[in-house]
This record gives sequence, structure tokens and C-alpha cells, in this order.
Amino acid sequence: MRKIALLLFVLANFTFVQAQNTEKELIQNTEKAVTKINDTIEGEGWKTKGNLSLLLNQSSFNNWLAGGEDSFSGTLGINYDFNYKKDDLTWDNKILASYGILQTKNTDFGKKTDDRLEFNSIVGKRAFGEWYYSYFLNFRTQFTTGYIYDKDENGKEIRTENTKFMSPGYLTTGPGIYWSKDENLKINFAPLTSKFTFVDSAYTSGAGYVNGEYFGVEANKSMRYELGFYAAVYYKLALMTNVTAENSLNLYSNYLEDPQNVDINYSLNIIMKVNKFLSANLSFQAIYDDNAFRGFQTREVFGLGVNFGF
Repeated sequence: MRKIALLLFVLANFTFVQAQNTEKELIQNTEKAVTKINDTIEGEGWKTKGNLSLLLNQSSFNNWLAGGEDSFSGTLGINYDFNYKKDDLTWDNKILASYGILQTKNTDFGKKTDDRLEFNSIVGKRAFGEWYYSYFLNFRTQFTTGYIYDKDENGKEIRTENTKFMSPGYLTTGPGIYWSKDENLKINFAPLTSKFTFVDSAYTSGAGYVNGEYFGVEANKSMRYELGFYAAVYYKLALMTNVTAENSLNLYSNYLEDPQNVDINYSLNIIMKVNKFLSANLSFQAIYDDNAFRGFQTREVFGLGVNFGF
């Protein structure tokens, strides 16, 4: 848990880095933080690696006849693995965290461009060949409050709180069987998987609330439980020199309700290295969960920024 806390501490601190910070200052601070993280994981069998990126974008206009609006945006992301392998035992862990914000001159509110916190862990004991008996855990939520934006009768922008940290929060866990050829290709099947959806009961206890309306949770409740089948695939490949693509696909079918409505969570992370510290990063995620929204939710973040591998 100390490793996780350190990573989240780094993310929270760098979220508030101002645009005027020079690249040299940013790299020095990053190196110190990464050294501290890696010093916490030592010993035979452990292997660690990670990537920290900061994407910045700024626009400014003055008497520009073609039009435009001053804006600033920044996105900070961490992708960190700490894995253990010795004899017939493996334990793979991954942290994915990102936060981005956009501020424009003529709006009252800064708006999120990205907000993700996810932890994956799977432990396996060799059964035969490249197959392992396994137990996995997946947790995901967001860092800060999410809003729905609209305008009032005077045309002024207003916002309504809709989500926040741990509302929703998802915990998926269960035993299964795991196959891994190498660290770049992993598949896990878990036929008896429990899925917990956590929300703030304030969202489900209002007048006129309809059961299941808020992430599938019943009125006046703060949790939804599901039991079903889970499958996960992880695949990382080199597209060309200095360009890597990391793919992750999670599928879940709930035995207890509408098993034909399979939840889908797909993530793609592409890193195109320019040099040791600069890269172009593309992150894409698509989610289908009919308890949250009857359709695909997608997010995409692309930019050129400081990139530090460790």
C-alpha cells in the first residue's frame, strides 16, 4: 500500500504544476519522485517499470480577426507496473492514473479533460505449462467531482454535480485461470467473479428516484452487487521504432441480471518517443455498461509533452 500511496501523492502534487514551470525544473522534480518510488520496491523476483507524462496545451489570441478563445489545458498521467515472479509464483500489479483540466477565458469553470484512477492486481500459481491458477482484483474510480453543464435562462453557464470520488467506484474480484506467454501478452478467465458498484447514497435517495437509475443502484442504497463471468486480455506491441501500443480489454457478464448485456472496457495507450524526455501520447478508452449509460462512453487524450520512463 505504501507504493500505491506514493504514486498517488506524486500525481496529486504534479496536477497543480503551473504552466510557467520550465522543462528542466519539471524533469528534476520528476526524477526525485520516481527515485523515491523505485526505492520502495527491492528484492529478488521484483521487476518495476513505469511511465509518467505531462501534456500541456496553451492558446492565446489578440485582435485575431479569424476568432478564437484563450485557453490552457494540461494532463498528467502515470502508468506504473510492479511485478513479482519466482519459481511457480507470479504477481502482476498495474496502476493507471490520469487527470486533466481545461480553462478558457470566457467560462466560469475549469472543465476536466481526463480523470481516471485504476488499480489491477493478479496473483498466479503455475498449474501446468504456461497456465496458472489465479486470483485477480480490479478497482477503478475518479479523483474529483464530475458535473453536467448547462445554461440558465439568462444564458449563463451553470453546472450540476453528477459524480465524484467513489461515486461510482468499482471493485471486481474473483478466482480463475491465467495464461501468460510473456510480459507482453496475458489472458485471464474468472468464471465466478464478484463485482461491487459503490455510490454515495445521496444520489439514490432523492424524491422521485427510480431504482437502478444511478449506475444500477436501488433507491436509498449505496452499493450494487453482481456475480458473473470475467475475461481480461492485455497485449503490448511495438508498432515501429520508438512507437509502442498497450491494449487492455475487460469483459464482464452478470449471471444475476441480463447476462446477455456484456460490460466492455477497452483501453489503448500509444507512446511515440521523440527523445528521452519528449513524446507524443495518445490515450483512448471505450466503456459499455448499460447500468451507467445505454451506449458507449469514450474518452481520448492526445498531445505532445514531457515523458519520463522508469
